[in-house]
Amino acid sequence: MGRTVVRYALALAMTILLTAPGSVAAQDLADFDYENLSFRGVALEWGYLWPSRVEPVQTVGLRMDMGYLGPGLRILPNLGYWSGPFEAGEVTELEERVAELVVRQTGEPAPEVDLGGIDWTDVRVGLDAQVVWRVPYDILTFAGAGAAAHILNGDGAALNGTFVEDLLDSVTAGFNLHAGLEYPLNERVRLYGQGRYEVLGDLQYAQLGTGLQIMIGGPAPGETRTP
Repeated sequence: MGRTVVRYALALAMTILLTAPGSVAAQDLADFDYENLSFRGVALEWGYLWPSRVEPVQTVGLRMDMGYLGPGLRILPNLGYWSGPFEAGEVTELEERVAELVVRQTGEPAPEVDLGGIDWTDVRVGLDAQVVWRVPYDILTFAGAGAAAHILNGDGAALNGTFVEDLLDSVTAGFNLHAGLEYPLNERVRLYGQGRYEVLGDLQYAQLGTGLQIMIGGPAPGETRTP
């Protein structure tokens, strides 16, 4: 259910973005180039995600605001972390695959395989690009895409040091679509919420989260609150 809600929300946001007039996407933010990219702030994030093979889990993250590469185009490096148990069906499938492998290799009857609990951990190192535009009540709306390297690690008492652990440990490229709203509480603090859908190999997940950003540099033209 959670994945479906986020998918529809992102699809709606991207449709609005693509069908909006060009002046909306560019808004009134200044026309910057790469020379204007600089560290402007850092945010801590918290959220909840619904992976395709893992039980729903909490996630924490960090994003860095590097300013604008072009009119309304914001660049944000980011980090993320989550860890959760495999779904029961996924563990059962792994046990069956191991048993089938033993049968093929030895010709003996299928053994009883019990892998116990398995946890999967993901550390994400990514880069997002967002189109930002302003709507009434000083709210900034954003929608964008990103790419990331995902460092995945499987862990479980019965599989540590086995080929099954090797199958679950990997470094995988992923990409995402995301959209959200951001509100400047004042010139130095911003509150935002976003939905994200991430795809990496045979794992996908939907995510809803919120964050609080502390600004180091000043706001860009078009980001300031109205008096």
